[in-house]
Amino acid sequence: MRRNNALKVTVLMGGDSPERDVSLVSGQAVVEALRRRGHDVCSVDPALPAEEQTDSCRAVIGELPAGEIPPLPPGRRFDWLRLPRMLEADVAFIGLHGGAGEDGRVQALLETAGIPYTGTGVLGSALAMNKDRAKVLFRDAGVQTAPHLILASDEVRDVRLVRERIETGIGFPVVLKPNCQGSSVGFSYVPEAAGLGAALEQALAYDDRIIVERYIPGREITAALLDGEALPLVEIVPEGGFYDYRRKYTKGSSRYEAPADLPAPVADRIRREAVLAWRALGCRDYARADFRLSDGGEPYCLEVNTLPGMTELSLVPMAAARAGIPFDELVERICMMSLARRRAGAARR
Repeated sequence: MRRNNALKVTVLMGGDSPERDVSLVSGQAVVEALRRRGHDVCSVDPALPAEEQTDSCRAVIGELPAGEIPPLPPGRRFDWLRLPRMLEADVAFIGLHGGAGEDGRVQALLETAGIPYTGTGVLGSALAMNKDRAKVLFRDAGVQTAPHLILASDEVRDVRLVRERIETGIGFPVVLKPNCQGSSVGFSYVPEAAGLGAALEQALAYDDRIIVERYIPGREITAALLDGEALPLVEIVPEGGFYDYRRKYTKGSSRYEAPADLPAPVADRIRREAVLAWRALGCRDYARADFRLSDGGEPYCLEVNTLPGMTELSLVPMAAARAGIPFDELVERICMMSLARRRAGAARR
């Protein structure tokens, strides 16, 4: 039942990034949570023409994979922004993952249109998506992160040169990823030079700049952050491999320890460095900082995800639950943070 003080919320979900399917599931979960809290909620998919937008959510995984979505003509790419449900919304909840939804471009459009939105702003979103720039800021802020190299597309074609750069710079084994993607899209573990060519080709399918990081053997720890404070840590234990795209979003492919079983000094350091990484990027509302904990007990920050998933397997809702914040309340709190910013901005004018 709608409350008297109900918000009008429009959830952005879907989009045309490689993470479209997961965004649809996240978006559906957010819509249902806010409706249970009594709010007036609808959804918008920026990848679809205005006439295909419906009041019901299109959150059926696999319904329209990113590769099957015809690109909108240039003159219609902003139709979604002019829809009444966008212009009349009290707040837009960004449930997009990857691509334009997470790298600051959608945030810039919403800023220009004067529509309050959840999550990190334009600059922070762009910096977090660019793994190379983010790692530079982490180091400046005192956050330990793995040694890395950046490869441009013209360098990648010469596998011998790349091998030499890795061997003299950071050494094998390494992990390769597109510099500006999320959810481990295009990720490869390369234990030795023999697997380098295939890994480079896979990463190049998603970006013309590739980040190569020294592989840190150890444990996968994540720190969810809410309004700049670290929630209980979660350990991810992938079943029989790396925490890649499939294991992130396939039920039963990983198990989770929440809270993570860590010595107090180690847990405190990870939470502290997660907050430093959040501040270095200028994050807002909520985010997730991912770490590798070496066998020697040293944490290395891999990246900060400014629009973490909101699926049943997602880590931020899991950590929030351990802190005593149910999922529906978490989603509502995130909306309220956006509205509080708008009121504060209006009061300063």
